Amino acid sequence: MHIEPGLLAAPKLMAANVAAVALLAVHAPAWLKQPKLWLRTVLAALFFTLFMQSFHRPVGPSELHFVGAMPIYLLLGCLPTLFGFGLGLLLQGLWFEPQDLVHLSVNFLSLAVPLLALHHTLGRRLAQGALSVRDVLKLDAAYYAGVTAMVGFWLSIANDATPLADWAMFAASYLSLVVLEPVFTVLVVKGVQAVRMQRWARACFDERLTAA
Repeated sequence: MHIEPGLLAAPKLMAANVAAVALLAVHAPAWLKQPKLWLRTVLAALFFTLFMQSFHRPVGPSELHFVGAMPIYLLLGCLPTLFGFGLGLLLQGLWFEPQDLVHLSVNFLSLAVPLLALHHTLGRRLAQGALSVRDVLKLDAAYYAGVTAMVGFWLSIANDATPLADWAMFAASYLSLVVLEPVFTVLVVKGVQAVRMQRWARACFDERLTAA
């Protein structure tokens, strides 16, 4: 889901920076009022970085990553995931891929906009009860459709036109995540629920999973 440096002109990067800062600023008050979310944000950033670095390969005009978005979202909640994406991308840029810092806001928006859209639609409804693989499959399908659409948007306004077939190849590669990630997510969520009465679990994970 990374956009390679040089594809977007400076004015478009500036607009993305403004949009990313505005999005975080809107959600910052709710995040700052709940210190319990700060630890979860750090965990989200660390898990996200671990997942992203564990598997990534170039596909068409972008890259296929194991994002791990649904386990992070379901285990830690929306706001920690949102801020964790930003922090995780910053950490990865500083430690592993300095050239990606140019497109930090672009790559953040590619993950954050679909996350918020999902949270305010399917996420709130499906996360209320026991999750099945089918439920997580719906969440993953909707989320990664949003991510690939965001990448398509950036490519559509890039300096050089990207053939539709190249973007379609990239989008199709994310079907592997939609197939594999739900099983991983359900296993991880059930593992957390098994230890939900532990004090550390209540501190680290979303109350929806640790409620007695």
